Amino acid sequence: RDTLDSNLPSRLQDVKLYAHLPAHECHSIASKCKLKEINGQSNLGSSIFSQVSPNARRKAHESPKVARGLVLQCYARESVYRPRLFKTQQQELNNQNEAGRLTGGNFQARAKVTKKDKGYKALFNSQVKQCTEFYDKYLNLEFGKELLVNPEYTWIIAIFCFVCEIFINSAIIVKRPYTEIDWKAYMQEVEGFLNGTLDYQYLKGDTGPLVYPAGFVYVFSVFYYVTERGTNLLTAQWIFGGLYLTLIYQVFRIYSRSRKVPPYALLFLTFSSYRIHSIFVLRLFNDPIAIILAYVAINAFLDGRWTLGSLAFSFAVSIKMNVLLYAPALLIVFLTQLSLFDAVIQLAVCGSLQVVLALPFLLVNPWSYISRSFDLGRVFLFEWTVNWKFLPEEYFLNRYFHIALLASHLIMLGVFTPAWIKYLKSYSQLDKVSKSKDGRKQMEIRSQLILYPLFVSNFIGIAFSRSLHYQFYVWYYHTIPYLLWSTRMPVRAKLATFGVIELCWNIFPATAASSLSLQLCHMIILVGLWHYAKPMKDWKVELKNK
Repeated sequence: RDTLDSNLPSRLQDVKLYAHLPAHECHSIASKCKLKEINGQSNLGSSIFSQVSPNARRKAHESPKVARGLVLQCYARESVYRPRLFKTQQQELNNQNEAGRLTGGNFQARAKVTKKDKGYKALFNSQVKQCTEFYDKYLNLEFGKELLVNPEYTWIIAIFCFVCEIFINSAIIVKRPYTEIDWKAYMQEVEGFLNGTLDYQYLKGDTGPLVYPAGFVYVFSVFYYVTERGTNLLTAQWIFGGLYLTLIYQVFRIYSRSRKVPPYALLFLTFSSYRIHSIFVLRLFNDPIAIILAYVAINAFLDGRWTLGSLAFSFAVSIKMNVLLYAPALLIVFLTQLSLFDAVIQLAVCGSLQVVLALPFLLVNPWSYISRSFDLGRVFLFEWTVNWKFLPEEYFLNRYFHIALLASHLIMLGVFTPAWIKYLKSYSQLDKVSKSKDGRKQMEIRSQLILYPLFVSNFIGIAFSRSLHYQFYVWYYHTIPYLLWSTRMPVRAKLATFGVIELCWNIFPATAASSLSLQLCHMIILVGLWHYAKPMKDWKVELKNK
């Protein structure tokens, strides 16, 4: 060791730098360290080396391997104490001339180590710069505002709301008592089917005869077995809690893709929907299952998976036929997006699934099945209506009133159809642009052109419905923000309209004032949608310019 003094680093700090070299080189250097450096007599000070036992120093003096380990140990301790003890030495080291301190073969080794050390320093500086840029860009008030209003960040708010929904549904199930309305009747109806009864006129429950299509029977038969013949209500509630999360995922996927609505609207959907949560986990209605399948179908159509969408849509209709309110716009979607042959194929898929599901009942008594499961002339009770409570009961039950509502429904569909056709033709043209690699992400918003007809078609049916019951709120609740932001109303008016609708649905029992307010809000939205569609943007011109 003494013969190599002139070629060794003058300080253990330099030995630390050599520790970045390969293992065999580091071993060689460590074994040549001078005793005075091991004993802490270098410029680095004794605060670190005082922790090294005399026995360890003696063994290091005798064994090169122990010396190497001790040097690396000192290096590790020096790294911990560097901010407090060695700032001055580090600056001095960086300012010194490398060539002046190293001679002979050590010059190249020192240059190599210094270059590598500079690489680490550059990497550290780049990471600090990235952290600083991240802080400046995202952790500030401006980005917080942008996060709430820019539809580009809808997915972030959607994830937050989804996580909140997990806790909200869990809390409701645990804290709020279950309310029996139709679940017991559902179980009685499917129990008759499971006992072998296939004639619909004999399938009944406490609330009356079975009035839902075959898909309902199959789905709730599964629930019948899973919930121990319908008696384990807590299990049923947790199942419906999971179904609610499935619904939310489908809805948020639509909003994130369309980028039509500012992200903060999802917060209202999540935290102001007591009635919707109640319909799912406290009432266990069949409406949520039909709506989940409807949103699955819409997402499939947006993805271009037409057969899957048709199957999901038809299955939703087999749960409850209110999903047919989407059918007028969906027919136009098929005719404008597909060839005539493909459109007929999709209609055949929808119809054939209905036949397959209903076949066991059709073979026994076809008329009983059709008249019960698709009863368009069904009369609802006035005491449960939410939207027409401001009318006298005799007007509500009057057949001419029902005909007038049906006529208004058909007229409004005819009024909006030209706008839908124009939008959907533009959708098919923009679809070609979106298939390119550069245009795929930018043209995701083209989904607005297909969502608008579907959501408006459903809303028109609700606005002119003969009666809306409390569980029917789920039919269109999650589309309300989209419909409002499809109008040209001021933001405050949109939020106020949404708030009034939510308030009306949470008043039980419904009053004349709440029903009238609800219908006025529906008409305001309908008029706003018409004014939005009337001066349509010429998407063809924009496409040519692009």
